[in-house]
Amino acid sequence: MVDFYDRHPISEAHVLGALRRRGLAPNGPLVPEDLFELDQDHYGGPAAVETLARRAGITAASRVLDVCAGLAGPARVLAHRRGCRVVACELNHGRAAGAARLTRLVGLARRIAVVRADARAMPFDSESFDACISQEGLLHVDDKAAVLAECHRVLARGGRLAFTDWIAHPRLGDRERERLWRWMAATTLQSLDGYRALLGRAGFRGVQAEDVSVEWRAILRRRLAMFRAMRADTIATLGEARYAEYDQLYTFFVGLIEAGKLGGGRFSAQTS
Repeated sequence: MVDFYDRHPISEAHVLGALRRRGLAPNGPLVPEDLFELDQDHYGGPAAVETLARRAGITAASRVLDVCAGLAGPARVLAHRRGCRVVACELNHGRAAGAARLTRLVGLARRIAVVRADARAMPFDSESFDACISQEGLLHVDDKAAVLAECHRVLARGGRLAFTDWIAHPRLGDRERERLWRWMAATTLQSLDGYRALLGRAGFRGVQAEDVSVEWRAILRRRLAMFRAMRADTIATLGEARYAEYDQLYTFFVGLIEAGKLGGGRFSAQTS
């Protein structure tokens, strides 16, 4: 999983390059909105972050944890729009460093702390946060039960967890699962019921699980078209072989979505 994001086409370098092409100097002055079309490495952009914020009850007073935070795009949306303080927890070194630099670039370093850590054993005290979010990050973690148990541990009483992740539908075969692991570092994919059970075992109550596969299908079609439109930039950054590999990967992935074998889920739950 760590290596997968070292080769991902949406990166700090991609964000900075896009800013330059828009005539914005990467050294500033910039505002958070300048990044929002570029740094949301998840499905649905800022609107999807706002949906999770509502599910998690995030206000300006909330202490928020973003698990598997990537480039910290969602953390910047929350800190800027909600006025809350956010800790962005990310394991990949390059992703965490890029998240911190992009955050400083738009003047949000006082509200967002980027911490490089493993979500299965987070370095935070128990009951340190009021809300916890994650967006399409748990798919890369083999021991999802451990991550959910950690989320429960660090949330205060009555704290809320809200996250989205890929879900496997019954027709997804073992060979397709293996290919997703090799190509996209997607491991131990869960169904809606599987996540309900994991959340219950982690101690959460009031679990809500929503299938958003239809919504994601349209988003994935647009993302594939966007990726192909970025062909020249991606080749310049990663090389033609990597572009061709990623195009093949994304075509396979979107095909699974279109065939109803893979989809998305939105989940929320609360501590006691």
